[in-house]
Amino acid sequence: MNLDTRKILKTLNPNKVWLPAAISIGFVIFKVISDDQFTPERLRLIFDARIWPVVMAFIVLLIKEAAYIYRIRTLTNEELSWTSSIYVIILWEFASAVTPSVVGGTAVAVFILVKEGISLGKSLAYVMLTAILDNLFFVLAAPLALLFLGEDIFPESTTGSHYIFITSYSLIAIYTIIMSLALFWKPRLFKWVLIKLTSIKWLRRWRYAAYQHGNEVMWASSLIKGKPAGYWIRISVATIVAWVARYSILNFLVAAYTKGLSLYDHLIIFGKHLILWIVMLISPTPGSTGTAEHFFMKFFNEYLFEFTLGAALLWRIITFYPYLIVGALALPRWIARVFFKKKKEDALQS
Repeated sequence: MNLDTRKILKTLNPNKVWLPAAISIGFVIFKVISDDQFTPERLRLIFDARIWPVVMAFIVLLIKEAAYIYRIRTLTNEELSWTSSIYVIILWEFASAVTPSVVGGTAVAVFILVKEGISLGKSLAYVMLTAILDNLFFVLAAPLALLFLGEDIFPESTTGSHYIFITSYSLIAIYTIIMSLALFWKPRLFKWVLIKLTSIKWLRRWRYAAYQHGNEVMWASSLIKGKPAGYWIRISVATIVAWVARYSILNFLVAAYTKGLSLYDHLIIFGKHLILWIVMLISPTPGSTGTAEHFFMKFFNEYLFEFTLGAALLWRIITFYPYLIVGALALPRWIARVFFKKKKEDALQS
């Protein structure tokens, strides 16, 4: 993997926050202009949310981040300190917020771990394993939601979301199955298949990249094998807690605007959020801006009605903008910490 410091720091540039913010604001302006029934009162309805469900949404958000921090520290066999683990998660979330979901931030995540003192091989292994764990949650949870909740978790107004979900889910499932088999079962076979595929004339330009990626998977596989059962239980539980907490945020936000929700309603809202998230994963925009707000309104209008636009904004204010702000503030401190302080320490030791 090519960890070009200049290129990765360009991705992590705090100035990148302006593009997703502009897209999100542009989406709101578009909805205002295109809605003949819009009045300024609709936006003011954002302040009609009941306070305690909003407070609970923030608490659940903190639980999610705590689970991620615990997981990354456990994944690295506690080679990362708590401080380093917090920085890793903040910057990883920041990278996800300023890059398209469909692109992913593997190189950035590996770079952050390497700069925190984790070897390249281990960093690759941990990032691959994190991706597999997260994707496995989607792959297993989505069919369960469809099995028990049925079509109620899709918006009533459109069938387009069905096709987007099927496409996104299929891509995630195929990737997860292939990478799981490669990482845990046959890494050498995976490399052989990649090299054979890139022997085809019109795929030869990617032959070296395939060879390199095959080596990375074999390297990562050798580092992951042999872990005790307790290791897998802890990181699996942390993954489940993180994603359940993430999806529960919307339950509290919908409850902030809607009274009398039943247990079944909460299950439907949870299932809708799960499907919404899978749809967002193939968004071409940074942090799924625009895409997230658009599909939020389609999925949750039946619960929120006139509060839908305001609730969509509040959802993004709680679950998206903090990562832009905190990441932009934390990045300069992290750069000073991992580049300049370590150089100073090396100079003193020599």
